[in-house]
Amino acid sequence: MKHIRILLLSLLMLCWFSACRESALSDDPTLRLSFSVDTVCFDTVFTTFGSSTKRVMIYNKNRNAINISSVYHNDDRFAINLDGENDIKQLHDIQINGGDSLYLFVRVTIDTQDANTPVWITDTIWFSVNGCRQALPMEAYGQNVWVIRSRSGRTDCPNGITFDASRPYLIFDTIVATDVTIAKGMTLYMHNTASIYVLGNLDAQGTSDAPILIRGDRTDKLFDKVPYSHASGQWGGIFLQNDSATATYRLNYVDIVSGNIGLYSYSTDKNQRAQLTLLNSRIHNHAMYGLVLQNTDATVINTEISNCAAYCVYTAGGKQLFVHNTIASYFGLPSSNLNIHNVSSQDVAALYVDNLSKQMAETDLSIHNCIITGARKNNIVLATPLPKYYAGSITHNYIKGDTLLSPNCHDNSYAQDSDHVFVNTRYLYKEYNYYDFHLDSISAAIGIGDSTITNRYAPQDREGRTRIGCPIDAGCYQRSKN
Repeated sequence: MKHIRILLLSLLMLCWFSACRESALSDDPTLRLSFSVDTVCFDTVFTTFGSSTKRVMIYNKNRNAINISSVYHNDDRFAINLDGENDIKQLHDIQINGGDSLYLFVRVTIDTQDANTPVWITDTIWFSVNGCRQALPMEAYGQNVWVIRSRSGRTDCPNGITFDASRPYLIFDTIVATDVTIAKGMTLYMHNTASIYVLGNLDAQGTSDAPILIRGDRTDKLFDKVPYSHASGQWGGIFLQNDSATATYRLNYVDIVSGNIGLYSYSTDKNQRAQLTLLNSRIHNHAMYGLVLQNTDATVINTEISNCAAYCVYTAGGKQLFVHNTIASYFGLPSSNLNIHNVSSQDVAALYVDNLSKQMAETDLSIHNCIITGARKNNIVLATPLPKYYAGSITHNYIKGDTLLSPNCHDNSYAQDSDHVFVNTRYLYKEYNYYDFHLDSISAAIGIGDSTITNRYAPQDREGRTRIGCPIDAGCYQRSKN
């Protein structure tokens, strides 16, 4: 026992001497601080509103303590808090023990600029350590925006509203308007639960070079490798409500991403149905539905509708034509290595065709050269009382689901367990690998389309690749070449 006590005392004394040695202050000029980031980077910051706060860890990975004699930077648009002190001019002789660390917090606020294009600003935090300087760069993009905001949380536009392309819009309110026009190249940043209700006509004409983007207003990151734009449910949705057969909704090259609902078209009168045309667009990553058509006649071509917690597409009432669309439901797939969604995926099909409700018109949906697939076993439900009398034609599609029994459903390719379809159906954030619904090189959807349909409706794919003279691939992205 005596020997054991001596041994324990020796160990305690050794630890004490070691701790003293590691906390001893060194003036060695070769010792350096380490930072958790190389550069403090801010994504787009809306002018006058300020950014979220970035947290940076400052490490002393040396054995001995070191002294930061001063800290300074030049641009007051960057606000810095170090070791609990907001005025870094007051900071002197900050000692960091060996193996210890400090917290650094940085925010940036950029005044309104004259330019409509983003303005890049930079600065550097300088740390004086043992007679040497260390630099931590900072950079941010400031973007002027038009702001729509009212005390009531709702903005009524009885004479309609036009979003022009001089600069993006930051929308805090729910907008209720008659006619809505969105110019090409326009970006609408939607705050929290903001939505747009269209009571008249919608005209959103983007182009391949200047698409329209409607998204949430968080431009920062959830984590270092995870932008907020990858999280669903950040805003409300686009709602089209008009009981008139003369109402038209025209969307071309429009991306609607990361809300609760993408696009919801509804008429209470089954005999007065609006006309929706949706071309070359993308509805992606919504916490509920992607595209809902109720008592709406629609033409949907070259569009990706993907990753929604409920149905990607739900249709009930109306005459609708779908050509060369990719409808893919892999929301919250368990094999992804990060759950970025704030809701759980429902066990529902990617496409639900409701032809049972007496409150709705007959649902006459024809689908050609499309992909309908997802994580679940059956991704298409044709809910109709007598399948053999269903009027819609469903041909030359790639379908992961039960065989459709209607005589108008033929020449479809049904998924096999061994099939590969897309480049990536998982979110691998450690590898910076997001969902990608372009066709894999050995995709089972290659070459199964009908050229007659393609030549009539979609000779080019969503990204401008020609389909003429090529084997016709299903979906909105063509892989095969001449």
